[in-house]
Amino acid sequence: MAIRLRELLDKKLGESINVAFSPDCIGEVAEEMARQLESGQVLLLENLRYHAEEEANDPAFSKALASLAEIYVNDAFGSAHRAHASTEGITHFLKPAVAGLLMEKEITYLGKALESPEKPFVAIIGGSKISGKIDVIDNLLDKVDTLVIVGGMAYTFERALGVTTGKSLVEEDKIDMAKAALEKANAKGVNLLLPVDNILADSFSPDAKTQPWDTSINFPADWQGLDIGPKSIAAIEDVVSMARTIVWNGPAGVFEFPKFAVGTNAIARAVAANKAAISIIGGGDSVSAINQAGVADQITHISTGGGASLESCPVMTERTQSWYVGSSLATRHKPPGRSTLATTGSIAGCTNRRLA
Repeated sequence: MAIRLRELLDKKLGESINVAFSPDCIGEVAEEMARQLESGQVLLLENLRYHAEEEANDPAFSKALASLAEIYVNDAFGSAHRAHASTEGITHFLKPAVAGLLMEKEITYLGKALESPEKPFVAIIGGSKISGKIDVIDNLLDKVDTLVIVGGMAYTFERALGVTTGKSLVEEDKIDMAKAALEKANAKGVNLLLPVDNILADSFSPDAKTQPWDTSINFPADWQGLDIGPKSIAAIEDVVSMARTIVWNGPAGVFEFPKFAVGTNAIARAVAANKAAISIIGGGDSVSAINQAGVADQITHISTGGGASLESCPVMTERTQSWYVGSSLATRHKPPGRSTLATTGSIAGCTNRRLA
């Protein structure tokens, strides 16, 4: 990993960068290697999660990490909402603590989308399971005009409405959660849009036999939904075309199989076609879809945080209010020669290099 980091830095900065690697993220070896850093050098620390104290947000572990540097930079938006030692605990021992440039960009776009969106605000949530996104759905129901539910999770909602869904993916223990979301949407006046038709398959296979199916009719017992149908695509295209803020996370079908990627690709093109809207996309399959459709350059912001972005951005906005943000570090708080600890996920590194 240190070799790859060196290659990336050399390419980015146009000069040879000395990148050392510490076999541990705390302790005597890491401390000595940090002390030996010279101007322009980088020290990459071993994975923080080899220590249980990291996820436990242990104060002693946080303090040990903080002892390696004089400035803290967090640019790991996808994990920054977690209260771990390297994301929260360390900030009590190392000042200044700052948000990096990527973090600043994420908070700017997602913060605006979630706190003061231009209306109409449409959110599209997909993926296989409701369990990983129920808090996101609940949060969005307080903000959106239209919430579109697609993907495997939609079948749990269909079951909540009393439709039998054959062998489609359904989380039986989450049906009550789906009912609660439907009730909240109704109480809030939110248009909660579920697929009106699906593409059913006789097996979970890329070459399965298929048939279109009206969602209001009970599914055949041995068939399962693997994508949304053409009527659902048209309905989604309609609400997306009128939106002024669009947030999309999660595919509409089994995106790995080309036959069942039609709905996901159609959403990608619809979002990109709305030039008047602020469009924010997160999640691996959603990002893959816009890349596959060749429209990534027509999206306002592609988030690195995935589904967690929609839940964690308010947390991060509140947490970073006491931090300096992004470029202010380089312009006001980075005298030459000071050692910086930067975290970009489960790894961390120290550098004596000026960050601007």
